[in-house]
Order: sequence, then C-alpha cells, then structure tokens
Amino acid sequence: MAVPLLDLKAQHATIRDSVANAMMKVVEDQAFILGEPVERIERDLAKLSQVRHAIGCANGTDALLLSLRSLDIGRGEEVLTSPFTFFATAGAIHNVGARPVFADIDPDTFNLSGGTIAAAIKPTTRAVIGVDLFGQMAPIESIMDAARDVPLIEDAAQSIGARRKINDKWVMAGEAATIGTFSFFPSKNLGGYGDGGMVVTQSDEIATRVRRLRTHGGLKTYYHEEVGYNSRLDALQAVILSAKLPMLSSWSAARRKNAAYYDAAFADVEGVRTPTIDPANESIYNQYTLRVARREDLQAHLKAKEIGSAVYYPLSLHLQPCFEYLGYKRGAFPESEKATKEVISLPVYPELKQSQLDEVIEAVRGFYGR
Repeated sequence: MAVPLLDLKAQHATIRDSVANAMMKVVEDQAFILGEPVERIERDLAKLSQVRHAIGCANGTDALLLSLRSLDIGRGEEVLTSPFTFFATAGAIHNVGARPVFADIDPDTFNLSGGTIAAAIKPTTRAVIGVDLFGQMAPIESIMDAARDVPLIEDAAQSIGARRKINDKWVMAGEAATIGTFSFFPSKNLGGYGDGGMVVTQSDEIATRVRRLRTHGGLKTYYHEEVGYNSRLDALQAVILSAKLPMLSSWSAARRKNAAYYDAAFADVEGVRTPTIDPANESIYNQYTLRVARREDLQAHLKAKEIGSAVYYPLSLHLQPCFEYLGYKRGAFPESEKATKEVISLPVYPELKQSQLDEVIEAVRGFYGR
C-alpha cells in the first residue's frame, strides 16, 4: 500500500466546495490584491495568535525579511539563529545585508534554548531568530531572558496554532516574541494553494512599518517614505486560508493523535528515537521526525515499499557552500551536525487511514527486525 509523505488531494476533497466558492467570489469581484479578504484573514489570525496585529505578505521568507527590516537591521549587523532549520531563516538575514551567526540546538527538541543562546550571544548581536521546528515552540521565555534587550523574531513557519505554557498561561506561537512570522506554503498545517506569509506583532510601530514595507515603502499610493518591497498576500490565497482556518484545530489534533500512535509503536524499537516534545508545549506536528540508525538504508527500504519520507535537513546551514564566507568549520555545532545524519520524517498528515499508519509502522519495525 502506497503511503505518501503528504496527501494534499485527500485534504482538498474535504473542503473542495467551500474553497471553490470562496475563490470564485474573488474572481467574480475581480479584486485580487489586498482588500477585504486579506483584512479578514489578518483579523482571524491575529485573534488565533493572540496578538494586536497580523500583516499578510507574499511568503514566509518575506515575512522574515520584512521583520528584520522593520527592526532596522541591515548591512554588517549580526543576527543569531539556528543552523538546523530551513534555509530561508539565514537567507533572510543575509538578504538584508546582515551577518548570520549560529548557536547550536537542543538535541532533544532540535530548537534553540536559553542555554545555547546565552553561550553564543555577543554585544554585537542585533536580533535573535528562534525557530519553532517541526511544530513545537522553542522555549521563548528562556531565549528572551538570555537575549535580554535584543529583539526576538519567532520563526513560526512550522508552528501556527501551537502553544506553550509559560507561568501557567498558554502562549500561542507568535504571541510573546517581538515579532512572529508564519508561512502558508502548501505543506504547512495551514497551507495555501501557492505561496503566502504573515507577520504578527503586539507593536503598533512595527506593524505600521511592515505594512509600509510590503507595499514599496508607502501606505499611500505613489508616495514612498522608504524603499520597500512588493510583498502582498493575494486575495485568492487569503480566501483559501479563511476557508481552511476552521479546520486547523481538528487537523492539528489529528496529527497529534497519529504521532501518539507512532510513539507507542516505536517505543521498543532499538535504533529508533521518537520525537521529544517539551512538556510545556502542545505541538502541531508539522512533521513527525525520528532519530534513527542507518538512516539512508531505512529511507531506501521505505521507498521500496512506496512509503514517503523526507530528511529535514541533510546539511547544517553553517556548512552550506553559500555561507562559507562566515568561516565556520565542520564540528562547530555538533548537535546540529549529528541531527542532520539521523533525522527522518514520516507521514503524519490528518487524513491518514489506520491501515496506512499500520503500513508505515510495519515497514519501520520490519527494517529493524522487530
């Protein structure tokens, strides 16, 4: 039985009519850029994230870039982040002219921690980008303590709707950081039918700056206070996201259920380490990521059985050829480098059938002789 890593067709089948109707309304209105559909999803995601402002933009990468620019971070300045994440996190730092600086990850959660930030932060650090990897929030309270007065951008591209208990209060992804950023890439828990992104913040000043930057640096047509970007969330993507948003909570709950089923099935398998979720977190499991022995052989075994898998990520950012100029050598961040050799992600999407889950489990257990 074939089990894809992600089956977006199965998801679409459950929401086809509502999405199609919403899209046709935009087509009939012939109003494609910003406008009420974008304002509606901004209001709804501000409410979900418990923030004052949400500003839609073209994609999750631009959300990071706009956030950095809104903090006036630019040429020659240093921004501290994780080497074990998608390229866009460090790429956005480079593309505003700043210098990516890395701190190693916590080996259990794959996220930065207060301890790793404290060990790496310097007087020259202008911002920290903490990444919520695979659907669980980084410990933002300890990261902010370690960073002191340095702004924190929470890269929540993989964690929309995730939450963390801080001082006995649930805090949503994007809520407590200086700025939070989301991606609506189709594979995300809340994904569009193309690219899309969003910046969230409690700051009126930052929100105004981001809104200006996303429209060529001006809030009034043909008047530009600064040079910005063309980075607007399309109305078509906005209505797709609005049609999907009511399902987000149940989809994330289904992912947690599937993850728990895997956890129990792999608990006694030597050579397999199931995901570690910080007890303070409620993860949305954008990915279900194992640490395994003989990773390449396992992936080949799964492929032969038509079971989807992926490696997020096979090479730490500090070792990417384009960042050679930063001067990092192999061994600089041992936990990140170790993770790149061991991680593999399995299907966890909400529409998985019981038979498909069992097929994945049987294949993994069979490979390790269990």
